[in-house]
Amino acid sequence: MFQWAASPPLDEQTFARLMQAVGPFETRPRVAVAVSGGPDSMALCGLMVRWMRSQGGETVALTVDHRLRPESPHEARLVGERLARLGLTHHILTRTGPPLQANVQAAARAARYQLMEEWCRREGVLHLALAHHQDDQAATFLLRLARGSGLRGLAAMTPVVYRRNMRVVRPLLTVTRACLKATCIAHGLAWTDDPSNQNESFARVRMRRLFPLLKIEGIDTTRLATTAKHLTRVKVAINEAVATILAKSAEIHPFGFALLDPMGLRGIPYEVALRAIASLLTIVNGRTYPPRLRQLEDLHMAILAQAIQGGRTLAGCLVRPFQEGLLLCREPAAVAVPQSVTAGGVCLLWDRRFLILTPRTVPAGLKVGALGQAGWRALSMVRPALTRLPPRIGWTLPALHAPNGQIEPLLPVEAFCDANLSERNSVATTTAVFAPDLTHRH
Repeated sequence: MFQWAASPPLDEQTFARLMQAVGPFETRPRVAVAVSGGPDSMALCGLMVRWMRSQGGETVALTVDHRLRPESPHEARLVGERLARLGLTHHILTRTGPPLQANVQAAARAARYQLMEEWCRREGVLHLALAHHQDDQAATFLLRLARGSGLRGLAAMTPVVYRRNMRVVRPLLTVTRACLKATCIAHGLAWTDDPSNQNESFARVRMRRLFPLLKIEGIDTTRLATTAKHLTRVKVAINEAVATILAKSAEIHPFGFALLDPMGLRGIPYEVALRAIASLLTIVNGRTYPPRLRQLEDLHMAILAQAIQGGRTLAGCLVRPFQEGLLLCREPAAVAVPQSVTAGGVCLLWDRRFLILTPRTVPAGLKVGALGQAGWRALSMVRPALTRLPPRIGWTLPALHAPNGQIEPLLPVEAFCDANLSERNSVATTTAVFAPDLTHRH
């Protein structure tokens, strides 16, 4: 273990500058740190505790137990015992549900984010700190390069990501793993190496094994991470151009669809046009990531050639001509299955697109699902103005499904307050708002 002592540890002054770079933070902030028990997250905890004390704030540690291995509960408790010596409050979040089968690392990562974000939302913690470092950034860049990712993917991880209820901050992206191990040694912090980090069935592990060979050719982790940082600056500039195009040429409707004037895609840089289309698709389908580049290129070519007459489906969306432009709406066949409502007066996310404020009184068996053809037909009879919309839009709107088969439509409202329980209780009826999580980026 002491072979890493040759790399200097990260000092408190440097860490303070790194935290300032991922700010701002409120007065006396509360920050949750994701802790696996490895040297990276343990070093982040040790540094964060010291920095937070200087800010008059509080650090809380979160460990997710995926139950992927029999020894994982013991390991999670061991992390808590080690953090207790730092004076840290530690919470173990256990994933429940069926065992993870396919693409285990990606599925575990998604579950981990979901559990930690939900905990932060409940506890009112606005910042979640992750210990991703320079070696992680370099591996991510290589993985995405191997997959043929475009600019967005090659920009890799960003220091700050705004989620629906909080910020994810990565202050250590410019720090090497060797430096973090040296930091643990300098501060007497014990760690446990995850055996999965040596499992070559995982692509990320195989990429890390390439680092020594690449370094011989002058391609070290610093250079790879710096390249990703440069691409991030380019990505930001393109994002601003995309926002300008969409503001002029697109309209987002609270019923969950988008209208696009295809003329706005003509005469603009190719990459900007592709990103504009991708943005609209992710708004409509609520997904985290856009379709693959080849699919976007095919759709872009069809739009410019005015070859969308019969409509196209892509990434859970339906693209078809409507009035003087194009309609992008949710594909009915791709809508989420009905979701059980287990508590009243709470806000749940359905189909990754609609926030539903549930009734204060919840009968047994109540579910939130799609309105469907029959429900839309019945609603159109009492709300004739809705018949101006294509039926497929109505089929995918949220509705309450009672056990007796009764369907109550939840027409989206443009805004509602979800600040606290007292404000929710003041709402007389169940409401829904179209709110895909556009900030959901890893």
